[in-house]
Amino acid sequence: MTEGADRSDGFADHEAGKGPREREEHWEREEKERPGKEHETSYEGKGRGPAGSEGGDSDVADVGDARGSGDGGFGDGGFGDGSDGGSGRIGQPSRLPTPRSSVEDTGPPLPAPAPLVLEHQVLKSLLGAWALAACSGEETAAVEEHLGGCGACADEALRLRGAVGLLHPPESLDLDPALRTRVLESCLDRRPPRIPVPEWAAPYDAETARLDALLQDIADAEWHAPVRLRWFEDDGPVSRRTTVAGVIAHLLSVDGLVGVALGLDDPLGGAAARGRAEAAAAATGAAEGPGPAAPEAATPTGRTEAYWRASHFPPTRAVRGPWREQSHHLVRTVAFAGGGSGRLAVSYGGFALPLRDSMLDRAFECWVHAGDIADAVDYPYEPPAPRHLHRMIDLAARMLPMSLAERRRAGRAAPASRHLVAAGAPGRSLRLEIEGAGGGEWLIPLDSPAAVASAEHEVAHVALDGVEFCRLAAGHVPPEEAAAGQVGDREAIRDVLFAAASLSRM
Repeated sequence: MTEGADRSDGFADHEAGKGPREREEHWEREEKERPGKEHETSYEGKGRGPAGSEGGDSDVADVGDARGSGDGGFGDGGFGDGSDGGSGRIGQPSRLPTPRSSVEDTGPPLPAPAPLVLEHQVLKSLLGAWALAACSGEETAAVEEHLGGCGACADEALRLRGAVGLLHPPESLDLDPALRTRVLESCLDRRPPRIPVPEWAAPYDAETARLDALLQDIADAEWHAPVRLRWFEDDGPVSRRTTVAGVIAHLLSVDGLVGVALGLDDPLGGAAARGRAEAAAAATGAAEGPGPAAPEAATPTGRTEAYWRASHFPPTRAVRGPWREQSHHLVRTVAFAGGGSGRLAVSYGGFALPLRDSMLDRAFECWVHAGDIADAVDYPYEPPAPRHLHRMIDLAARMLPMSLAERRRAGRAAPASRHLVAAGAPGRSLRLEIEGAGGGEWLIPLDSPAAVASAEHEVAHVALDGVEFCRLAAGHVPPEEAAAGQVGDREAIRDVLFAAASLSRM
C-alpha cells in the first residue's frame, strides 16, 4: 500500500463517527481560527468544497488519494503547484512570499541621485569645509557648481584655499643645511669660545660635519654603492670607479697630508714612511740628475692608491670612524695653534699650499665628494654657506694664474703677450664675474703670475654661476660648457676656463 493510502486511511479513521454536516462545520471552524486566511483561496475544486460541488465531502478519502498522487502530492517527495512543504495544508498556496528579484539585476538601471539644491547662504557657509576637503561628494559638487556662477563666493574660496596652504606648507623632511651654523653662531654670540676656530678653518669644520651627517643617514648596503670620481687631466676628463667607503678612504688619506704638517699621525702608516724616505732620497739625488717629481705616497693620488692597496678588503663603513676622528683632530689642532699657524706650508707632492689655503682646499674637496656620494645614494645635498663658498671661489681664483702658467709651459695654452711684463707691473687681465651666493669679481692676470691685474688692461670678461664655477674647478663640467657669458678675447677666455678645470685632481 502506498504512503498516500496510509495517510488517507488515518484521515478516514479520524473523521469516523461524524456526519457530513459535522465534518463541514469542523472544517469551517478550523479555517476561521487559522491565521492568514485572507491569502488563501476557496476550497472549490480542491476536493473539500460544499456539498453538491465537484469533489465535495461525499468522499473524504479522495483527499488522501490526491495527496498520494504523483501530481502535486507528497508521494514522490515533491510539492504540488502553489503549495510548500511546511504549510500543513493540502493543496493550499504558500504563505511565505517568494524571493523578489533585485531591480539592479533584472530591472532598468537605478536613476542617478538628484543634485543637492542649497541656498546661497548654505553654500557660502560650506566654503570653509570645502577648502579643507571636508565636504561630502554631493556637497562638493554643489559648492563647485555654485562657484562657477558666483564671483563673490569664488573669491572667498580662493582666499580660504590659500589660507589652508599656509597652514600646511610643503616642507622637506631634511634639516636646513644652515641650521647647524645658525645654532653655533647663536651659542657663540652668547659665550665666545675660549679657544676659537680660525676663520679659514671654519669651512672645513662645517663641510666635514655636513658629510658626517650624510654618512650617518645611509644604510649599510649603501656604503658599497658605486661612485665615480671625476677630474680633468691633459685637456680631457678622467674618472675612477670606487664606492662610498672608497671615497671616505680617499678623503682620509689626503687629509693626512695636513695632519702630517701639523705633527699628527699619518693614516697611511708604513706606506707613508716609505714615501717620505723616497722623497728625502729624491731631494738628495737631485743634484746628480733628474729624478721623479714626487714620490707616490707624497701626492694625493698616490696616497689614495696606496691606502686602497694596503687594505686587505674593500673599505667598509668602518672607515668612517678614523676619518671622523682625524677631522676633529685637525680642527682642534689648528684652533690650539692659533691664527698664526695659517702660514705653515703643506706639501702636496708637486706643489705646496699655506695651511690656511690647504684647509680651504680640503673643505672644497669634502663638499665635492660629498655631492658625489649624495648622487650615488640619491640624497639631497646643498652647497656650502655663502661666506664659505666665497672663500673657496677666492682660493680657486688666486690659483688660476699659476695653473695658466703651467699649461703655457706644457704647450697647452697660448703664449703670453709679445711684450714682456715685469714682476709687479700691470698686464693683460680677465675679469671673472661669479654670480649668485658667495660670488664676486676677480681680475686674473694673463701674462704672468707675478704680474698685477689691472682693469685698464682688461681684454676679456667671463660670467659664471658660483656653483657652476666650483663644478668646473672640480672637473665635473667641460670647460666649453661652463661659461654663461663671454665678452672679449676668445683665446684668453678659453685658456682661463681650461686652467680652472686643470685645478681638479682625484
